[in-house]
Amino acid sequence: MSAKSSAAIKYTGMRLAVFAGCFVVVAVLVQFGILPKGLGDSNFVWVVLLALVLSAPLSFVLLRRQRDAMSEQIVDKVDRAKARLEANRTQEDGVQDSTA
Repeated sequence: MSAKSSAAIKYTGMRLAVFAGCFVVVAVLVQFGILPKGLGDSNFVWVVLLALVLSAPLSFVLLRRQRDAMSEQIVDKVDRAKARLEANRTQEDGVQDSTA
């Protein structure tokens, strides 16, 4: 069971790391005036939004392998759940048919 959740946890951690890296880079670029500061007191919100915009496509490209591994684990889990449901349904049908 821990192997099933580890791919999702690993992907989420890596996604947060990519965002944190983008946040630091954007904050430094804003601090040095390379990127414009937000309007008024919105500097923090501006940095967060820029980091989100940058981290989304980077995560999409850089974390493809982890996303595929997580997807495979989810598909396996869903297939096993479907098989269990089907087995339970056939057992219930068999019990109902024998009593009728």
